[in-house]
Amino acid sequence: MTAASLAADTGVLVSLLDDLAHRVVPVLAFLVAITVVAELSEAAGVFEVAAARAARVARGRVWLLWALVVALSTAATVVLSLDTTAVLLTPVVLTLARRLGVSTAAFAMTTVWLANTASLLLPVSNLTNLLSLHRMHDLGVDVGGFVRLTWLPALAAVVVTVGVLAVMFRQELAGHYEHPPLPEPHDRLLLVLSATVCVLLAPAFVSGVNVAWPAAAAAVLLVTLFAWRDRRPLRWSLLPWRAVALVAVLFTVVTLLGRAGLSTLLATAAGSGEGFWPYLRLAAAGAVTSNGLDNLPAYLALEPAAASPTRLVALLVGVNCGPLVTLWASLATLLWRERCRSAGVSVTWWRFALRGLVVVPLLLLACSAALTLSRP
Repeated sequence: MTAASLAADTGVLVSLLDDLAHRVVPVLAFLVAITVVAELSEAAGVFEVAAARAARVARGRVWLLWALVVALSTAATVVLSLDTTAVLLTPVVLTLARRLGVSTAAFAMTTVWLANTASLLLPVSNLTNLLSLHRMHDLGVDVGGFVRLTWLPALAAVVVTVGVLAVMFRQELAGHYEHPPLPEPHDRLLLVLSATVCVLLAPAFVSGVNVAWPAAAAAVLLVTLFAWRDRRPLRWSLLPWRAVALVAVLFTVVTLLGRAGLSTLLATAAGSGEGFWPYLRLAAAGAVTSNGLDNLPAYLALEPAAASPTRLVALLVGVNCGPLVTLWASLATLLWRERCRSAGVSVTWWRFALRGLVVVPLLLLACSAALTLSRP
Protein backbone atom coordinates (compact mmCIF):
# COMPACT_ATOMS: atom_id res chain seq x y z
CA MET A 1 0.00 0.00 0.00
CA THR A 2 1.45 3.37 -1.03
CA ALA A 3 1.71 6.32 1.33
CA ALA A 4 -0.86 8.18 -0.78
CA SER A 5 -3.46 5.40 -0.59
CA LEU A 6 -2.81 4.97 3.14
CA ALA A 7 -3.33 8.69 3.68
CA ALA A 8 -6.52 8.58 1.60
CA ASP A 9 -7.89 5.62 3.57
CA THR A 10 -6.98 7.34 6.83
CA GLY A 11 -8.73 10.50 5.69
CA VAL A 12 -11.89 8.57 4.80
CA LEU A 13 -11.83 6.80 8.17
CA VAL A 14 -11.36 10.06 10.06
CA SER A 15 -14.26 11.60 8.10
CA LEU A 16 -16.49 8.62 8.93
CA LEU A 17 -15.67 8.79 12.63
CA ASP A 18 -16.14 12.57 12.66
CA ASP A 19 -19.60 12.19 11.10
CA LEU A 20 -20.38 9.44 13.61
CA ALA A 21 -19.34 11.69 16.50
CA HIS A 22 -21.69 14.45 15.29
CA ARG A 23 -24.58 11.97 15.34
CA VAL A 24 -23.69 10.05 18.47
CA VAL A 25 -22.63 12.78 20.93
CA PRO A 26 -26.15 14.34 21.16
CA VAL A 27 -27.61 10.83 21.59
CA LEU A 28 -25.18 10.03 24.40
CA ALA A 29 -25.86 13.41 26.02
CA PHE A 30 -29.56 12.60 26.02
CA LEU A 31 -28.86 9.14 27.46
CA VAL A 32 -26.91 10.66 30.37
CA ALA A 33 -29.52 13.35 31.07
CA ILE A 34 -32.58 11.09 30.91
CA THR A 35 -30.86 8.48 33.08
CA VAL A 36 -30.26 11.12 35.77
CA VAL A 37 -33.92 12.19 35.52
CA ALA A 38 -35.15 8.61 35.81
CA GLU A 39 -32.82 7.68 38.68
CA LEU A 40 -33.72 10.76 40.74
CA SER A 41 -37.42 10.28 40.02
CA GLU A 42 -37.07 6.72 41.31
CA ALA A 43 -35.24 8.01 44.41
CA ALA A 44 -38.11 10.45 45.00
CA GLY A 45 -40.54 7.50 44.97
CA VAL A 46 -42.34 8.34 41.72
CA PHE A 47 -42.43 4.76 40.40
CA GLU A 48 -43.03 3.13 43.78
CA VAL A 49 -45.96 5.38 44.59
CA ALA A 50 -47.40 5.06 41.07
CA ALA A 51 -47.26 1.23 41.26
CA ALA A 52 -48.75 1.16 44.76
CA ARG A 53 -51.57 3.48 43.76
CA ALA A 54 -52.25 1.25 40.76
CA ALA A 55 -52.55 -1.69 43.16
CA ARG A 56 -55.07 0.26 45.27
CA VAL A 57 -57.07 1.37 42.22
CA ALA A 58 -57.26 -2.23 40.96
CA ARG A 59 -59.09 -3.22 44.19
CA GLY A 60 -57.59 -6.69 44.44
CA ARG A 61 -58.16 -7.72 40.81
CA VAL A 62 -54.92 -9.00 39.28
CA TRP A 63 -56.00 -8.40 35.67
CA LEU A 64 -56.82 -4.76 36.41
CA LEU A 65 -53.52 -4.27 38.25
CA TRP A 66 -51.76 -5.74 35.24
CA ALA A 67 -53.64 -3.39 32.89
CA LEU A 68 -52.51 -0.43 35.00
CA VAL A 69 -48.90 -1.69 34.91
CA VAL A 70 -49.26 -1.91 31.13
CA ALA A 71 -50.30 1.75 31.05
CA LEU A 72 -47.50 2.76 33.42
CA SER A 73 -44.87 0.81 31.44
CA THR A 74 -46.07 2.29 28.16
CA ALA A 75 -46.04 5.85 29.51
CA ALA A 76 -42.58 5.43 31.09
CA THR A 77 -41.19 4.00 27.86
CA VAL A 78 -42.68 6.65 25.60
CA VAL A 79 -41.63 9.65 27.71
CA LEU A 80 -38.56 8.50 29.67
CA SER A 81 -37.17 5.86 27.26
CA LEU A 82 -37.17 2.09 27.30
CA ASP A 83 -34.21 1.90 29.69
CA THR A 84 -36.29 3.60 32.39
CA THR A 85 -38.95 0.90 32.17
CA ALA A 86 -36.43 -1.94 32.02
CA VAL A 87 -34.13 -0.71 34.79
CA LEU A 88 -36.23 1.32 37.22
CA LEU A 89 -39.85 0.28 36.82
CA THR A 90 -39.13 -3.46 36.63
CA PRO A 91 -37.78 -3.90 40.21
CA VAL A 92 -40.65 -1.81 41.62
CA VAL A 93 -43.25 -3.91 39.79
CA LEU A 94 -41.57 -7.19 40.77
CA THR A 95 -41.37 -6.16 44.43
CA LEU A 96 -45.05 -5.20 44.35
CA ALA A 97 -46.03 -8.49 42.64
CA ARG A 98 -44.12 -10.54 45.20
CA ARG A 99 -45.64 -8.57 48.10
CA LEU A 100 -49.13 -9.17 46.71
CA GLY A 101 -48.50 -12.84 45.95
CA VAL A 102 -49.18 -12.56 42.20
CA SER A 103 -47.22 -13.90 39.21
CA THR A 104 -43.81 -12.24 38.91
CA ALA A 105 -43.28 -13.84 35.48
CA ALA A 106 -46.31 -12.10 33.97
CA PHE A 107 -45.26 -8.70 35.25
CA ALA A 108 -41.58 -9.21 34.36
CA MET A 109 -42.42 -10.08 30.75
CA THR A 110 -44.82 -7.15 30.57
CA THR A 111 -42.16 -4.60 31.50
CA VAL A 112 -39.46 -5.94 29.17
CA TRP A 113 -41.74 -6.47 26.18
CA LEU A 114 -43.33 -3.03 26.49
CA ALA A 115 -39.95 -1.43 27.13
CA ASN A 116 -39.07 -2.50 23.60
CA THR A 117 -42.36 -2.49 21.71
CA ALA A 118 -43.76 0.75 23.17
CA SER A 119 -40.63 2.63 22.10
CA LEU A 120 -41.74 3.57 18.57
CA LEU A 121 -43.77 6.72 19.17
CA LEU A 122 -41.39 9.54 20.14
CA PRO A 123 -37.76 10.21 19.19
CA VAL A 124 -36.80 9.97 22.89
CA SER A 125 -38.39 6.57 23.44
CA ASN A 126 -35.40 4.68 22.05
CA LEU A 127 -31.82 5.59 21.11
CA THR A 128 -32.49 4.10 17.67
CA ASN A 129 -35.25 6.69 17.20
CA LEU A 130 -32.84 9.50 18.05
CA LEU A 131 -30.37 8.16 15.52
CA SER A 132 -33.10 8.02 12.88
CA LEU A 133 -34.15 11.60 13.61
CA HIS A 134 -30.85 12.82 12.15
CA ARG A 135 -31.63 10.98 8.91
CA MET A 136 -35.27 12.12 9.06
CA HIS A 137 -34.13 15.73 9.15
CA ASP A 138 -32.03 15.13 6.03
CA LEU A 139 -35.20 13.83 4.35
CA GLY A 140 -37.25 16.86 5.43
CA VAL A 141 -39.15 15.28 8.34
CA ASP A 142 -39.33 17.12 11.68
CA VAL A 143 -40.41 15.77 15.09
CA GLY A 144 -44.08 16.31 14.26
CA GLY A 145 -43.66 14.41 11.01
CA PHE A 146 -41.88 11.64 12.88
CA VAL A 147 -44.86 11.21 15.21
CA ARG A 148 -47.32 11.28 12.30
CA LEU A 149 -45.42 8.41 10.70
CA THR A 150 -44.98 6.34 13.86
CA TRP A 151 -48.22 6.71 15.82
CA LEU A 152 -50.19 3.98 14.04
CA PRO A 153 -47.35 1.39 14.02
CA ALA A 154 -46.67 2.31 17.66
CA LEU A 155 -50.31 1.70 18.55
CA ALA A 156 -50.29 -1.60 16.68
CA ALA A 157 -47.14 -2.67 18.53
CA VAL A 158 -48.65 -2.01 21.96
CA VAL A 159 -51.98 -3.66 21.08
CA VAL A 160 -50.30 -6.82 19.78
CA THR A 161 -47.95 -6.98 22.77
CA VAL A 162 -50.77 -6.61 25.28
CA GLY A 163 -52.95 -9.10 23.41
CA VAL A 164 -50.27 -11.80 23.36
CA LEU A 165 -49.40 -11.21 27.02
CA ALA A 166 -53.07 -11.42 28.01
CA VAL A 167 -53.45 -14.78 26.28
CA MET A 168 -50.10 -16.14 27.42
CA PHE A 169 -50.66 -15.31 31.11
CA ARG A 170 -54.47 -15.53 31.24
CA GLN A 171 -54.46 -17.99 34.16
CA GLU A 172 -52.01 -15.97 36.27
CA LEU A 173 -54.01 -12.78 35.69
CA ALA A 174 -57.33 -14.28 36.84
CA GLY A 175 -56.68 -14.15 40.60
CA HIS A 176 -57.14 -11.67 43.44
CA TYR A 177 -54.93 -10.10 46.11
CA GLU A 178 -55.25 -8.18 49.36
CA HIS A 179 -55.16 -4.38 49.18
CA PRO A 180 -51.61 -3.16 49.96
CA PRO A 181 -50.87 -0.17 52.21
CA LEU A 182 -49.77 2.95 50.37
CA PRO A 183 -46.06 3.78 50.86
CA GLU A 184 -45.30 7.03 52.66
CA PRO A 185 -42.83 9.12 50.62
CA HIS A 186 -39.87 10.36 52.62
CA ASP A 187 -40.24 13.82 51.03
CA ARG A 188 -43.62 14.66 49.56
CA LEU A 189 -42.39 17.88 47.93
CA LEU A 190 -39.65 16.01 46.09
CA LEU A 191 -42.16 13.40 44.98
CA VAL A 192 -44.60 15.97 43.59
CA LEU A 193 -41.93 18.05 41.87
CA SER A 194 -40.20 15.00 40.35
CA ALA A 195 -43.50 13.64 39.04
CA THR A 196 -44.31 17.08 37.57
CA VAL A 197 -40.96 17.19 35.77
CA CYS A 198 -41.62 13.75 34.26
CA VAL A 199 -45.07 14.78 33.05
CA LEU A 200 -43.80 18.04 31.52
CA LEU A 201 -41.12 16.23 29.55
CA ALA A 202 -43.71 14.72 27.20
CA PRO A 203 -44.78 18.03 25.56
CA ALA A 204 -41.19 19.29 25.68
CA PHE A 205 -39.99 16.30 23.67
CA VAL A 206 -42.48 16.93 20.84
CA SER A 207 -41.97 20.71 20.79
CA GLY A 208 -39.36 20.51 18.01
CA VAL A 209 -36.44 21.49 20.27
CA ASN A 210 -33.43 19.17 20.25
CA VAL A 211 -34.49 16.58 22.82
CA ALA A 212 -31.15 16.71 24.62
CA TRP A 213 -31.99 20.23 25.84
CA PRO A 214 -35.23 19.55 27.77
CA ALA A 215 -33.69 16.33 29.12
CA ALA A 216 -30.64 18.25 30.31
CA ALA A 217 -32.81 21.00 31.80
CA ALA A 218 -34.91 18.42 33.66
CA ALA A 219 -31.75 16.71 34.95
CA VAL A 220 -30.27 20.00 36.20
CA LEU A 221 -33.57 20.96 37.85
CA LEU A 222 -33.86 17.62 39.68
CA VAL A 223 -30.22 17.70 40.75
CA THR A 224 -30.80 21.20 42.15
CA LEU A 225 -33.96 20.07 43.98
CA PHE A 226 -32.17 17.09 45.51
CA ALA A 227 -29.18 19.26 46.49
CA TRP A 228 -31.68 21.39 48.41
CA ARG A 229 -33.86 18.66 49.93
CA ASP A 230 -31.89 15.39 50.03
CA ARG A 231 -28.29 15.02 48.82
CA ARG A 232 -27.96 11.28 49.50
CA PRO A 233 -29.00 10.14 45.98
CA LEU A 234 -26.54 12.57 44.35
CA ARG A 235 -23.58 10.33 43.54
CA TRP A 236 -21.38 9.72 40.53
CA SER A 237 -23.02 6.34 39.93
CA LEU A 238 -26.10 8.24 38.68
CA LEU A 239 -24.22 8.75 35.44
CA PRO A 240 -24.44 5.72 33.11
CA TRP A 241 -20.74 5.52 32.29
CA ARG A 242 -20.76 1.84 31.34
CA ALA A 243 -23.78 2.23 29.06
CA VAL A 244 -22.23 5.28 27.37
CA ALA A 245 -18.95 3.42 26.82
CA LEU A 246 -20.74 0.35 25.45
CA VAL A 247 -22.88 2.38 23.07
CA ALA A 248 -19.86 4.37 21.85
CA VAL A 249 -17.91 1.15 21.19
CA LEU A 250 -20.87 -0.46 19.40
CA PHE A 251 -21.31 2.58 17.15
CA THR A 252 -17.61 2.69 16.29
CA VAL A 253 -17.36 -1.03 15.56
CA VAL A 254 -20.43 -1.12 13.33
CA THR A 255 -19.20 1.95 11.42
CA LEU A 256 -15.95 0.15 10.65
CA LEU A 257 -17.78 -3.07 9.75
CA GLY A 258 -20.13 -1.11 7.51
CA ARG A 259 -17.16 0.28 5.61
CA ALA A 260 -15.83 -3.27 5.32
CA GLY A 261 -18.99 -4.41 3.53
CA LEU A 262 -21.53 -5.27 6.22
CA SER A 263 -23.94 -2.51 5.17
CA THR A 264 -23.86 -3.67 1.53
CA LEU A 265 -24.59 -7.24 2.54
CA LEU A 266 -27.47 -6.24 4.82
CA ALA A 267 -28.88 -3.82 2.24
CA THR A 268 -29.21 -6.74 -0.17
CA ALA A 269 -31.10 -8.72 2.46
CA ALA A 270 -33.33 -5.72 3.30
CA GLY A 271 -34.38 -5.08 -0.29
CA SER A 272 -35.96 -1.84 -1.49
CA GLY A 273 -39.28 -0.24 -2.37
CA GLU A 274 -42.42 0.92 -0.62
CA GLY A 275 -45.49 -0.98 0.55
CA PHE A 276 -46.36 -3.80 2.92
CA TRP A 277 -43.99 -6.52 1.66
CA PRO A 278 -40.92 -4.25 1.31
CA TYR A 279 -41.60 -2.81 4.78
CA LEU A 280 -41.98 -6.29 6.25
CA ARG A 281 -38.75 -7.46 4.60
CA LEU A 282 -36.80 -4.49 5.98
CA ALA A 283 -38.35 -4.88 9.44
CA ALA A 284 -37.51 -8.59 9.42
CA ALA A 285 -33.91 -7.82 8.47
CA GLY A 286 -33.74 -5.38 11.39
CA ALA A 287 -35.20 -7.92 13.80
CA VAL A 288 -32.86 -10.73 12.73
CA THR A 289 -29.78 -8.49 12.84
CA SER A 290 -30.79 -7.11 16.25
CA ASN A 291 -31.17 -10.57 17.74
CA GLY A 292 -27.84 -11.62 16.26
CA LEU A 293 -25.89 -8.52 17.32
CA ASP A 294 -27.77 -5.74 19.12
CA ASN A 295 -30.38 -3.28 17.95
CA LEU A 296 -28.12 -0.20 17.99
CA PRO A 297 -25.48 -1.53 15.58
CA ALA A 298 -28.28 -3.23 13.62
CA TYR A 299 -29.92 0.15 13.01
CA LEU A 300 -26.70 1.81 11.87
CA ALA A 301 -25.78 -1.10 9.61
CA LEU A 302 -29.20 -1.13 7.92
CA GLU A 303 -29.83 2.62 7.74
CA PRO A 304 -28.41 2.88 4.19
CA ALA A 305 -31.18 0.51 3.06
CA ALA A 306 -33.84 2.91 4.41
CA ALA A 307 -33.91 5.58 1.74
CA SER A 308 -37.25 7.18 2.68
CA PRO A 309 -38.98 8.25 5.91
CA THR A 310 -41.44 5.35 5.74
CA ARG A 311 -38.63 2.83 5.21
CA LEU A 312 -36.83 4.35 8.20
CA VAL A 313 -39.93 3.66 10.30
CA ALA A 314 -40.03 0.09 8.94
CA LEU A 315 -36.43 -0.31 10.08
CA LEU A 316 -37.36 1.06 13.50
CA VAL A 317 -40.15 -1.51 13.71
CA GLY A 318 -37.55 -4.22 13.24
CA VAL A 319 -34.91 -2.90 15.63
CA ASN A 320 -37.36 -1.72 18.33
CA CYS A 321 -40.00 -4.47 18.32
CA GLY A 322 -37.83 -7.29 17.03
CA PRO A 323 -35.24 -7.65 19.85
CA LEU A 324 -37.36 -10.04 21.93
CA VAL A 325 -35.77 -13.38 21.08
CA THR A 326 -32.21 -13.16 22.42
CA LEU A 327 -31.32 -11.60 25.75
CA TRP A 328 -28.56 -9.47 24.21
CA ALA A 329 -30.68 -8.04 21.38
CA SER A 330 -31.10 -4.70 23.17
CA LEU A 331 -29.27 -2.96 25.99
CA ALA A 332 -32.58 -2.54 27.83
CA THR A 333 -33.18 -6.30 27.85
CA LEU A 334 -29.72 -6.99 29.25
CA LEU A 335 -30.30 -4.44 32.02
CA TRP A 336 -33.78 -5.88 32.66
CA ARG A 337 -32.36 -9.36 33.15
CA GLU A 338 -29.92 -8.04 35.75
CA ARG A 339 -32.80 -6.38 37.61
CA CYS A 340 -34.78 -9.64 37.50
CA ARG A 341 -31.80 -11.57 38.82
CA SER A 342 -31.36 -9.07 41.67
CA ALA A 343 -35.06 -9.48 42.52
CA GLY A 344 -34.73 -13.28 42.60
CA VAL A 345 -36.76 -13.83 39.42
CA SER A 346 -35.29 -16.52 37.17
CA VAL A 347 -35.17 -15.78 33.43
CA THR A 348 -34.06 -18.69 31.25
CA TRP A 349 -32.82 -17.83 27.76
CA TRP A 350 -34.81 -20.60 26.06
CA ARG A 351 -38.15 -19.61 27.60
CA PHE A 352 -37.50 -15.96 26.78
CA ALA A 353 -36.66 -16.97 23.19
CA LEU A 354 -39.72 -19.18 22.74
CA ARG A 355 -42.04 -16.43 23.94
CA GLY A 356 -40.29 -13.94 21.70
CA LEU A 357 -40.66 -16.20 18.69
CA VAL A 358 -44.42 -16.11 19.26
CA VAL A 359 -44.82 -12.35 19.46
CA VAL A 360 -42.15 -10.97 17.10
CA PRO A 361 -43.67 -12.26 13.81
CA LEU A 362 -47.07 -10.89 14.85
CA LEU A 363 -45.50 -7.54 15.69
CA LEU A 364 -43.68 -7.28 12.38
CA LEU A 365 -46.82 -8.14 10.42
CA ALA A 366 -49.11 -5.77 12.35
CA CYS A 367 -46.70 -2.83 12.39
CA SER A 368 -45.83 -3.21 8.69
CA ALA A 369 -49.54 -3.22 7.86
CA ALA A 370 -50.12 -0.16 10.07
CA LEU A 371 -47.21 1.67 8.41
CA THR A 372 -48.64 0.85 4.99
CA LEU A 373 -52.00 2.32 6.02
CA SER A 374 -50.42 5.46 7.48
CA ARG A 375 -48.12 6.12 4.51
CA PRO A 376 -48.67 9.64 3.15
